[in-house]
Amino acid sequence: MLPAERRDLLLERLRDEGKLVVTDLAFELGIAEDSIRRDLRDLAAAGLLQRVYGGALPAAPAAADYATRREVAAESKRRVATVAAGLIRPGSTVILDGGTTALAVVSALPPDLPATIVTHSVTVAAALVDHATVDVLVLGGRLFKHSAVASGAITAEAAQSVHADLFLLGVTGVHPRAGLTTGDPDEAAMKRTLASRAAETYVMASSEKIGTASPYVVLPLDDITGVITDVEAGDPALDGLNVPIIEAPAYR
Repeated sequence: MLPAERRDLLLERLRDEGKLVVTDLAFELGIAEDSIRRDLRDLAAAGLLQRVYGGALPAAPAAADYATRREVAAESKRRVATVAAGLIRPGSTVILDGGTTALAVVSALPPDLPATIVTHSVTVAAALVDHATVDVLVLGGRLFKHSAVASGAITAEAAQSVHADLFLLGVTGVHPRAGLTTGDPDEAAMKRTLASRAAETYVMASSEKIGTASPYVVLPLDDITGVITDVEAGDPALDGLNVPIIEAPAYR
């Protein structure tokens, strides 16, 4: 089998099974494990999969730049955002993450909701200007343009003064083995800091994020309250996610 044919086989197997295990593939194909690892490195460099210890997982399409993400799974994000907005109680203090799903949460908020929303996202903060009954606290710092959020030491220090009831967290990948992941180490650290400032953390995961992984771990699944997703109950993509799943059905 030619290397190009082998890589096509690996991608097909990844689509069908949702993971690749180096030792199993090497035995099945009768080649050295190093050859499989070399194939995985090349495919990962092309953005076609995410390497993990012992093999590979599907790459998260949600790791694209902010402008591109606005066009990805827009209806799926709207459904998830509608359910997430419903978790915000009148009078509560909520940390709202950056990203396109978080922006959709703002659109789903009742116009007369009294609440305090803390965010490090410039786009989310700007969208909240029109919500007269929402008090907005913006965490400043160095702008990470890929996601249009502030990050770094200044932002993390500002977050230490926050005590929130709820954190609505956005990630690029949700996987039973890899946990909650994103594409930048500083952004992952900022998300962990924000999660530590809230009593409950719910992950907003539109369908394209379930069963995928990005390079940097945000949190293990055990550290969150639940996952909001429009992937239907019983879908194999949810297998192994041993956390409460809040459904965002298509009719919403």
